[in-house]
Amino acid sequence: MFDIKWIRDNAEAFDASLKRRGLEGQAARLIELDEARRRHLTKLQEAQGRRNAASKEIGKAMAAKDSATADRLKAEVAELKEFIQGGEEEERQLNAALEKALAVIPNMPREEVPLGKDEHDNKEVRKVGSPKKFDFKPKEHFEIGEGLGLMDFETAGKVSGARFVFLKGALARLERAIASFMLDLHTAPSKDGLGGYTEHVPPILVKDPAAYGTGNLPKFAEDLFQTTNGFWLIPTAEVPLTNMVRDQILDEDHLPMRLTAWTPCFRSEAGAAGKDTRGMIRQHQFSKVELVSITTPEASLDEHERMTACAEEVLKRLGLPFRTILLCTGDMGFASQKTYDIEVWLPGQDTYREISSCSVCGDFQARRMGARYRPKNAKDVRYVHTLNGSGLAVGRTLVAVLENYQNADGSVTVPEALRPYMGGLDVISKA
Repeated sequence: MFDIKWIRDNAEAFDASLKRRGLEGQAARLIELDEARRRHLTKLQEAQGRRNAASKEIGKAMAAKDSATADRLKAEVAELKEFIQGGEEEERQLNAALEKALAVIPNMPREEVPLGKDEHDNKEVRKVGSPKKFDFKPKEHFEIGEGLGLMDFETAGKVSGARFVFLKGALARLERAIASFMLDLHTAPSKDGLGGYTEHVPPILVKDPAAYGTGNLPKFAEDLFQTTNGFWLIPTAEVPLTNMVRDQILDEDHLPMRLTAWTPCFRSEAGAAGKDTRGMIRQHQFSKVELVSITTPEASLDEHERMTACAEEVLKRLGLPFRTILLCTGDMGFASQKTYDIEVWLPGQDTYREISSCSVCGDFQARRMGARYRPKNAKDVRYVHTLNGSGLAVGRTLVAVLENYQNADGSVTVPEALRPYMGGLDVISKA
């Protein structure tokens, strides 16, 4: 969310940032809406001032026994009162129109974000690990899971429809093991730029203001699931975790706040028809370990690098090859100023696929939430900066483990880092 005053003062820069995202300039339209609102507010204030003055004049006229003047003034006050009542409703409508227009405008990309239209213009930052060479044709994860008898899409389809799955036995435990491993890593005492996140178990149903605060509403309502009584199922724990600071003024000493949670996530996958229809890559329900940071403007870029390193560390410890990508202006998310995507190697698909997205949002979400902090030795308050990232998507990590640790006989070797969470099990074989 942008401050309309800032847009008025920086119209060219604002439109230039939208152009970098491939969008038309909006400054003139927004300023016009704001000027209409300001003109009406001036008229309303003048009417209120005149009503107050006329009311005093009525008293003087009555004291002077000038009934004609008093009657004329009373009629004027009645007209002003009617105008003001209608004007206050019009003011609400003008305010709502401006807020609605501002609410669907994406964040400004930082200068270092590469200019581009789509994923083909993203920039590779680093590549870690080398893809394993198999002496057999590697299978995709759903072939492995179904071959083990532990991944059931058919029954899930009967129960819930497409883009759902039943995991059974050792694979169900493997998903839980992956999540527990991630949480233990992220909540360990802060050391070497890793860990230090506080674990939470947040609500997975949220109200409109929470989804609005993170930028999911109003523009992306079709991507969400809504209950019959109006709650939204969270698309990621970013929504409840980030909203923990809404309408608050924090002390700088309490920053940065680093929060993590393992939750189910729900997405309608609107617009994803025909994409990843087989398997667990793109589902309506999945689980994820989310990382959220609340910090000061001065520290947010360093925090972004730190968060990305925390997510990468999971893949390093699991021995999974990956690459980190800096997204271009045309591929980054609505609320983001700058985003790193981490893509894990999937031998069954013979390509890298996204497994984490770590974004710094500046004060974009904070303005929508009213989340501020008081700098040390200062009386004024400033908006916090918010960051979020996957640390990691649990289902996609399971996919990566299955494909990278598969064996010729259809079994899957359990990565050493996960064996303590699997009761010492080192190989998953057919049930």
